[in-house]
Amino acid sequence: MTGNPLAPSWLAVPADPEALDPRIWPSSATRTDDGALAIGGMAASDLIARFGSPLYVLDERDLQSRAVRVRTAFADAFEPLGVRTIVYYAGKALLTAQVAAWMAEADLHIDVATDGELATALAGGVDAARLGLHGNNKSDAEIDMAVRLGVGTIVLDSADEVERVAAAAGRYGVRQRVRLRINSGVHASTHEYLATAHEDQKFGVPIGDAPAIVETIRASEGLAFVGLHSHIGSQIFDAAGFREAARRLVALHALLAQSGPVPELNLGGGWGIDYTSADTAFEPEDIAVALAEILVEQCAEHGIPVPQIAVEPGRYIAGPAGVTLYTVGTVKPVAVASGAGVAAQRTYVSVDGGMSDNVRPALYGADYTAALGRRSDAAPMLSRVVGRHCESGDIVVRDTYLPGDTGRGDLLVVAATGAYCWSLSSNYNHVGRPPIVAVADGAARILVRGETIDDLLARDTGLTD
Repeated sequence: MTGNPLAPSWLAVPADPEALDPRIWPSSATRTDDGALAIGGMAASDLIARFGSPLYVLDERDLQSRAVRVRTAFADAFEPLGVRTIVYYAGKALLTAQVAAWMAEADLHIDVATDGELATALAGGVDAARLGLHGNNKSDAEIDMAVRLGVGTIVLDSADEVERVAAAAGRYGVRQRVRLRINSGVHASTHEYLATAHEDQKFGVPIGDAPAIVETIRASEGLAFVGLHSHIGSQIFDAAGFREAARRLVALHALLAQSGPVPELNLGGGWGIDYTSADTAFEPEDIAVALAEILVEQCAEHGIPVPQIAVEPGRYIAGPAGVTLYTVGTVKPVAVASGAGVAAQRTYVSVDGGMSDNVRPALYGADYTAALGRRSDAAPMLSRVVGRHCESGDIVVRDTYLPGDTGRGDLLVVAATGAYCWSLSSNYNHVGRPPIVAVADGAARILVRGETIDDLLARDTGLTD
């Protein structure tokens, strides 16, 4: 079938509209005999009937297996070298008390960036010693909380944090482990807002400033310098950026090792995942092997042993394990002039959520994959899935082919929404945030309850009895 001229070049008309690409969908995503879409042994329609719409759904087994896969991949790549590895789960991707508990069960540490994330991880039963605290603007209260509770490592993001963390360590009579975040100057091939290591940036300190800051850290009785940290961005598919960052970090590591121990090197995360058929994500085994090769090469060049390695994936673990369920409302065909003045049609499919539960398309121009929750033999139509909010940029899926009989009341499922959707959710237009439900082996349970109108009004002090 010929594609719609309004469709982007990467979007092909689906040969099988019911197919679920395993690179994009959770491992348990299937079609039942009657064509209904199911996750974790639960029909999406049954989940909507029980928990409401919109609804975040998390494949519990997929999430756990992805965490174990990353840990195993890095152990397999580095342990033959005699190098220990630590995998931190980047909590900012998706963090609930249960998710934190699952990560601990998978023998992962957890990276947190605020007192709220710290409290959530602790509520999940995670040992504070297995946490790392990030943040470019940590408050004194957050630093105090982290030191008091025994957080394993604090990542220093600026020179002024050296004195502030040392002061907190002095108050509690401890020696706080710290890493120094380095702005490596590597320009990652990703969206501008997702690149976190170019020079004009709020995160980290320039490589040239690091030796003096590390000297100050080492001179403090309350601090233990354990190594460097680097994170070049998110949703990255090009390995060149990771290789160049590793090269620059090893050179700095070698320089600092001349005057004292530098036991660890944290290379961050940022690995991309497949959101659409056009994406080409790394496998964690490939990333681990590639990093091991470049580190062995660079450390040999500088005459130093390969240090203990840490990484911080978040999106890879949580993203593909989650989907969002919506109910279709208005379906509106719109005639649009395409190139050379040829008229074409795009159909706007409105759902009962939008940028309040997934702001990434509006914020980053992110693309997603969607599927109808039921069987349909109708011809595919070029569609744009949009939300209910008062913004023309309220787009959930910019370009997709949906069955031509998609209509009001249909269930629509958007894949790979496990990372940064609930975390970035809001109450725009006074819409309550949806619940998160975990599914596994034909059973479902709520991880985070949805917000009601009463919840939204409860904090409004202008209300009268």
